[in-house]
Amino acid sequence: MPHVYLSRLRCLCWLLALPLAAAAQTAGPRSVGQKSAGAPVRPAALPARPDAATRYRAGKAQLDQGNYAAALQQLEPLAQPPARFARAADAAYLSAVAAARLRQWPEAEQLLNLLRTEYPAYPNLPDALLLQGQVSFEQQDFDTALKALALLPPARLAPEREALKANYLPRLSDRGAWQRLLRRYPDDAALGRAYAERLVFGGAYTDADRPQLDELIAKFGLDRARYAPRPRAAKKSSYNVAVLLPFELNDPSWQTQRKNQFVTDLYAGLRLAQDSLQRAGRALQLFAYDTGGDTLMLKQVLAQPELAGMDLLIGPIYKSSAKLLGRYAREHQIVCVNPLSQDGDLVLDNPWHYLFGPSAATQGRVAAQFALNTFGPGRPGVILHEDSKDDADFATAYKTAYEAQGGKISLVRRFDPDVEESLNAAFAGLDLPNTSHLVVASDNRRPGPPVLGLLQRQPAATRPALLCPGSWLENPRLDISQLTDPGVFFVQPKYYDESGPGYRRFRQLYVQRQRLPPSMYANQGFEMLLYFGAALFQYGPAFQASLASAGPVPGAVFEGQSYAGGAHDNQVVPIVKLNNLELQVLR
Repeated sequence: MPHVYLSRLRCLCWLLALPLAAAAQTAGPRSVGQKSAGAPVRPAALPARPDAATRYRAGKAQLDQGNYAAALQQLEPLAQPPARFARAADAAYLSAVAAARLRQWPEAEQLLNLLRTEYPAYPNLPDALLLQGQVSFEQQDFDTALKALALLPPARLAPEREALKANYLPRLSDRGAWQRLLRRYPDDAALGRAYAERLVFGGAYTDADRPQLDELIAKFGLDRARYAPRPRAAKKSSYNVAVLLPFELNDPSWQTQRKNQFVTDLYAGLRLAQDSLQRAGRALQLFAYDTGGDTLMLKQVLAQPELAGMDLLIGPIYKSSAKLLGRYAREHQIVCVNPLSQDGDLVLDNPWHYLFGPSAATQGRVAAQFALNTFGPGRPGVILHEDSKDDADFATAYKTAYEAQGGKISLVRRFDPDVEESLNAAFAGLDLPNTSHLVVASDNRRPGPPVLGLLQRQPAATRPALLCPGSWLENPRLDISQLTDPGVFFVQPKYYDESGPGYRRFRQLYVQRQRLPPSMYANQGFEMLLYFGAALFQYGPAFQASLASAGPVPGAVFEGQSYAGGAHDNQVVPIVKLNNLELQVLR
């Protein structure tokens, strides 16, 4: 295998946080040109089955182009010993890379086990061990990951190996698991440093940890000043909250103001929650900072010394800025809450960073539990999802959770909602009579009509149920009769009861102040500060452990909040259906 090609694949192996490319769609049949008049028509010759070498080259080309599903289909059969292919080891490794890029971690692990068992003399085995580390980390198997990485020769792939550890080890939260790993790998500097950071910056430190922390500092030459535990923040009678949002006040044009109306609404909801807390005797001050549309202004804001004295940070909106603020929150040990993101990766390795709403992965996991309880494991389910990170995360979490509980997913397909051919291919050839339910993950308005039309053409006796996003309820392309079908269910994390006393009171106060009804963003701003503001007064600024052990809290507007078990995104995900033109909460 050429050295340049291998080097590029190494990058593909461990930088899997990048968005995944769409799986290649199967090409349709080629048209046959017409013969000239009078010419004899001969039957077309059947195409010859491509030989193994041709399939291998085609699979490598597909992998090169980012068509990972097509690459896996071409390469995996060549990796099996019965194929007797001369480059079977390379095919196994490249198949594992393709499976990893599709986030099919169990399949990638099987291929890597095949490679190491059947082809132990593979010259590029270090690359496979590096990929094994990533695959095991992704499946929360930290012991196997460290064991695989320890087999790498010391001089091979050292930067990539350490980068993997730095990326994944902070995601481990169980103290017992940390202690077991430290006993098994006592000389692993990355592991020791990661645990020291967990103790000092993760809010897990107690006085009983002092001897072990001192030992780690001495053994691995850590900066004692940096790893000195800071005293826990005590409860106060008043708290300061910084709101870092892209108000873009430097651009007063109507286009910018209209584009940023959601930011203004979000902040208006925060201000109303501040008033509610004040009326309850909880003094809380809001300090608004304009972060602009890029990270440059945010960096300038973070350089202001008063920010380090805040008790809570809220914001920002854009992902690049969210990562930057998350690092700041960790370094200064201030809880930061992202108001809108569904990307659970933002908070995976940061105990000081929270999502206000449920991540896409949590939504997928909860939806899978609901589906298994409601539809049963008798027939398999089918998942169709948009080719975006959030929807891919939803689909992966759904499939993993559903199959872990005894269910089966027979098919997972990606689609691009803006490409007609991709939509048509996603919905073609589905075995609906033998499917218990269909899951469609896409907020785009285009998939709804063909999906519901396809289901309605199916006889009621064999029609599968449908799980789809709550945003479909606002899709003007869908008829109300389609949405009220008894087999249609909605994953609606933003559900709220308009007739509930909490929402009615909030709406009344909001209209009095703003002279217009609240938007969804105003709802979110109000609920977010009401919940986290109350947590400040109840537990103090370092409230992570308290939230982890607390049960769900009913919301004033939404169904509720829960960060039980150490979760850093909301675990409350309502599943609803439309019954007699009213939404009914099923979970």
